[in-house]
Amino acid sequence: MFKKILIANRGEIAVRIITTAKEMGIKTVAIYSDFDKYSLFTRLADEAYRIGEPPSSKSYLLAEKIIEIAKATGAEGIHPGYGFLSERGFFAKMCEDNGIKFIGAGHKSIDLLGSKTEAKALAIKNNVPVVPGTDKPLQDFEQIKKIANDIGYPVLIKASAGGGGKGMRIVREDADIESSLRTAQSEAKSSFGDDSVFIEKYIESPRHIEFQILADEHGNVVHLGERECSMQRRHQKIIEETPSVIMDEKLRTEMGECAKRIVKAAGYSNAGTVEFIVDTSNKFYFLEVNTRLQVEHPITELRTGLDLVKEQLKVACGEKLSFTQEDVIFTGHTIECRICAEDSENNFMPSTGKIIYMNKFLGNGMREDTGIEQGDEISVYYDPMISKLISHGVDRETAISKMKRALREYKLIGIKTNIPFLLSLLETEEFVKGNYHTQFIENDYLKREKSPDPLHEIKLAAISLASILFKENKSPALKLNTSQNGSPKNLWAKRIAENFR
Repeated sequence: MFKKILIANRGEIAVRIITTAKEMGIKTVAIYSDFDKYSLFTRLADEAYRIGEPPSSKSYLLAEKIIEIAKATGAEGIHPGYGFLSERGFFAKMCEDNGIKFIGAGHKSIDLLGSKTEAKALAIKNNVPVVPGTDKPLQDFEQIKKIANDIGYPVLIKASAGGGGKGMRIVREDADIESSLRTAQSEAKSSFGDDSVFIEKYIESPRHIEFQILADEHGNVVHLGERECSMQRRHQKIIEETPSVIMDEKLRTEMGECAKRIVKAAGYSNAGTVEFIVDTSNKFYFLEVNTRLQVEHPITELRTGLDLVKEQLKVACGEKLSFTQEDVIFTGHTIECRICAEDSENNFMPSTGKIIYMNKFLGNGMREDTGIEQGDEISVYYDPMISKLISHGVDRETAISKMKRALREYKLIGIKTNIPFLLSLLETEEFVKGNYHTQFIENDYLKREKSPDPLHEIKLAAISLASILFKENKSPALKLNTSQNGSPKNLWAKRIAENFR
């Protein structure tokens, strides 16, 4: 087992890795930007070293400098977390070339699966269903137009490299295809340095289902069940849960075996996630493989009782998986909400500033993964996620109830958060019944909730008065419970108003 590892990341995922490493008796080395010098993860690590200025390009993306620090400190392995260099094949190769173990997939697997077109071709070769379309990069407009007509509109133009919704355009008719292609190519070039795209049939109202896999260097592969990730906004996950309400054992087995097949064919080892989309008939199609630990991995941990970071470290040291597929036991239902510093009332703009008060009560089946403390600042330089709140209950109804209670008791002052938005989503009929899809928030929920509110002006006046009284301390009975100040325009107003009771 490792004696010392370096964590090439920051925030909550760095804290998460350090926690498991400490439990395993492994020393940890943190790297930090100037902004993160006094952050929780730097204080938890056994050693911490400055890497550079706050922008990621001048700190957490400096591969050569990270390698230098690892060698200088005697770190035997580097854990990349997620984001930054976690899915960069060249960085995994740099680690290998310098005698440092990359705690993740091998560079060949990362490069192979990081290309959507090559991954799709691999899926086809291994009898994993894919969405009709091309499996090779395209640039010629006439060729793309012909394929679009062959498979039928609507179609989706997607960047061959990258993800997160960048370089992606939905096209519903011939007249829009040229402009959509140019826009997708330009965005892909700017974001990933590669303007190649491919085209596929667009699946209306799909579910986003992913399977957590673990694979060792000896050819053993298991899946740890599915995660429902369909509650999204702008292609970014907001709420995740496991199990999925659409899943039965037959479908779970079939999708799980497909997930295992494709990573095994790629020569994959360590933790990873195979993503699928599922149409309204429960027919599934391969989407992509994320060659790293996912943000939402805690819900799998709570449902299986496994520590995925611990398993990553063991696999990276050459150990065989200590369990088989038949040994994996699933219990209860688990939900994760991503609490972010953003203003739900102002087009979800990031909210920056100092957290002057922070308090929450978890307990009773709740877990929180965070790297933020009271007194910390939320910066423009990094992702606005404050924490991941995870509930676990004997069934879905219980898990939802626990999550709602914990969200209501989560107190933050100094910045705005999406807590009222999350609470409102959890209470929609669609979520309660499990009848939602990846476009639900933008196509249904937001349009519905932003309808004119006849009481808007009255609510606004009441909240403004309450805010003034609080600031002037004129009412000793008045308590500010969270940071959600602002102008109510819809049902979130109820949530915001509750902060002043």
